[in-house]
Amino acid sequence: MLIARLIADTATRETRLDALVDALKGEGAALASAALLAGEEVLEIRFAEGEPEKVLAAIDHHFAPADMLVSRDTIEMPQVFVSDMDSTMIGQECIDELADYAGLKPQIAAITERAMQGELDFVAALRERVALLEGLEESAVSACLNERITPTPGARTLVATMAAHGARTVLVTGGFHHFADPVGDMLGFDRVVGNRLDVADGRLTGSLLGAIVDSGVKAEVLREQAGDGRISLATGDGANDIPMIEAATYGFAYRAKPKAREAANGRVDHGDLTAVLSLLGIPRKDWRGA
Repeated sequence: MLIARLIADTATRETRLDALVDALKGEGAALASAALLAGEEVLEIRFAEGEPEKVLAAIDHHFAPADMLVSRDTIEMPQVFVSDMDSTMIGQECIDELADYAGLKPQIAAITERAMQGELDFVAALRERVALLEGLEESAVSACLNERITPTPGARTLVATMAAHGARTVLVTGGFHHFADPVGDMLGFDRVVGNRLDVADGRLTGSLLGAIVDSGVKAEVLREQAGDGRISLATGDGANDIPMIEAATYGFAYRAKPKAREAANGRVDHGDLTAVLSLLGIPRKDWRGA
């Protein structure tokens, strides 16, 4: 059994559903049922057989823009939630905003974009950007946090609802503890994993302390937390999130770069992060933190 859930325009849903079913017949996906989830504007389509990648592609073609999740057999409550931070749990790329205080935002943001698209080696690109910040006063971090960094719509509700339903929540970022620790506290994560900026005499040295949190570490954090087959949820947006997204039971790409989106079995392109809750089948009355 293959389960596809989507949030889409109600005015044309029936027509588009017919076209979707016809298209997937040619791909060997036999329709078993289609119905709205109780109390939600989520359409659940069940196929007796089929390939997830082809179902996702067909939904993209017939329903875009839509938020969607495709899974085999069943969709259950996650016991572990691991998320990226920049452009996922918050609306900014912290290093880009911090660079603005050094007058280097365009230069550093260009490197960030290429790294998130998967065009550059993440670790090398991170070290290059941090090196450009050498000499910046550490106080700029606090100013940046207070003046620039804001939660993504729905982030608080997603984290609080996962926690209320018993999930372990972890924020894991290729960014910095200087930002991630306050953001983790603000959003209610149980644990934060990130990189550490080196500081001397109140200024950034242009170096990092300790091992680098890269895509492999992100995936390892998820596997470690999920252990023993626990059901896992991951959210991310960039190329360095791909191994984590692929390792999760439900890997969601949020407003993501193409490579990350392609790797995910859940995609949020239209709504906010609460779309993840709807697609998991959690009724609004059970949401928290709104």
